Amino acid sequence: MRSRTSDHPRSEFDRSHELRVAIDRTGYYPEVVADGVFAALGGETVVAFYVHHEPTFERDEVRRHQTVIVLTPTRLMLAHTDEHPGDDMLPEPYTSTSTEAITLSAVRSVVVTRMVTNPTSGPAPAVEAVLTIGWGGVSRIDLEPAGCSDPQCDADHGYTGVLAGDDFSLRVSAAADGDGAVGGLLAFAEALSARTRGA
Repeated sequence: MRSRTSDHPRSEFDRSHELRVAIDRTGYYPEVVADGVFAALGGETVVAFYVHHEPTFERDEVRRHQTVIVLTPTRLMLAHTDEHPGDDMLPEPYTSTSTEAITLSAVRSVVVTRMVTNPTSGPAPAVEAVLTIGWGGVSRIDLEPAGCSDPQCDADHGYTGVLAGDDFSLRVSAAADGDGAVGGLLAFAEALSARTRGA
């Protein structure tokens, strides 16, 4: 899944067909997922992409979730598709697909964490990776009681905390997602970082 990029958007290699093949390969409602993804793209060139299919467990049932991340010359597009059992409003099982498009100039941070085993043996492929992208849409505040260095002090020092942007985060591992999953996510992160440099 290594991305092909260029400094000239008009000469870019369009990877739309590869994206469609990757969506089909998961077997997870490919027509529904592709419909949502390509509608959100609006005909833009696909520069890079990553497709992540993840099962989740709810009591005795397995629910599936799929995330598609797409980089175009001007935008970052995220699509999430979930499956649901029937309910009062929709009695038959159904899927929900949510898409979000972010202009590349709005992306504030691209954080990549790589986990490499046996680092003393020299360079090796990462076995896990986490990609976190921030654009200011969601902020998280982690608060905890503040204190002082006096162990006998019982005064109220208020709270201290950290304000962090955490709009999107995805973690993949070779063990859970396959050998190519980590490399694919890192390649996408590399392409996104190159596009948001100085934006």
